[in-house]
Order: sequence, then structure tokens, then C-alpha cells
Amino acid sequence: MHPASLPDPQLLKQCQLTFGRHSGPGGQHRNKVETAVMILHEPTGIRASAGERRSQSQNRYKALRRLRLKLALEIRQSVQTNRYRPSELWQQRRQGKQISINPKHRDYPVLLAEALDVIVARKFDVAGAAGVLGISMSQLAKLIRHDKQAFSMVNNGRQKQGLPALK
Repeated sequence: MHPASLPDPQLLKQCQLTFGRHSGPGGQHRNKVETAVMILHEPTGIRASAGERRSQSQNRYKALRRLRLKLALEIRQSVQTNRYRPSELWQQRRQGKQISINPKHRDYPVLLAEALDVIVARKFDVAGAAGVLGISMSQLAKLIRHDKQAFSMVNNGRQKQGLPALK
């Protein structure tokens, strides 16, 4: 199971949270209240933070989302594409050869992680990865394109394999 797909309580058990002061909105409480949140995922050493909101709970939510995205980008799970079966979440979100997901949706990091795992296993053959995932290449490219870092990572991998960049 990819760490980005863990439920919040399980993921938070693997993390160290620290709170501090952060520049940003706050009015008269600026620099008096520790609303900024920093999260360290201890098994991987990946960090994320948020401090742009006035509320510690809102910043905690934002930091956890950023952590999920970083985990999706940086942690790869081994996939054997010849007998791979997409996850239940992937199958629920897929509609024929399309996958519909807003990049702000809570499931986006999990789906991105799964897509990247298959793409890396297929040596950045996006068309082949799309076939394994049961969607069209354009739909897979669209899913990746929502995140600049993911899109850049895939294009760098494609370039190393001698494949043309996605547009």
C-alpha cells in the first residue's frame, strides 16, 4: 500500500508534527500564535508544511495534503505490469477509457501515485501504462499534467529513455 493512500489517522501515526509561527495573515495575533504546521513522515524523511491560514487545523489539513502529494511524487511502489490490476479506487473513478478527478480532490494524490508507479514500471511508456490502467493515453497525460512536478518527472524519464516529451 502506497503511503499516500493511507487514511489520515494511520498516516499521522507515521508522522511527527511540529507547530510554530509563520508569516502570513493573522492581524493582531501575528507572531503570537503557533498556527504553522510542519509534518515529517518519519519512514521516508519527506517533509511538508503550511502556514498561510490563521487556523492551525486548516494549516494541518493543508500540510497533510502537501505531504500526500510529495509522497505520491517521491515514493515508488514496485509494479509488475504484466499481471497488474488497478486499485479499487482507480476502478471506481474510471468511466470507460476516462478517469475524472479534480486535482484538488482528496483522492488525487493516491491516483497520481498509482499512475506514476505504473508509468515508471513501463519505463515511461505512457501509452503502455494507460493500457495497463484501462484508460486512454490522453486521459493519463491529463492526470499527470495537473501537477507540474509529476509532469516534469515523467518528461525527464521519457527523455532518458529516448522518448519524445509529452505536450
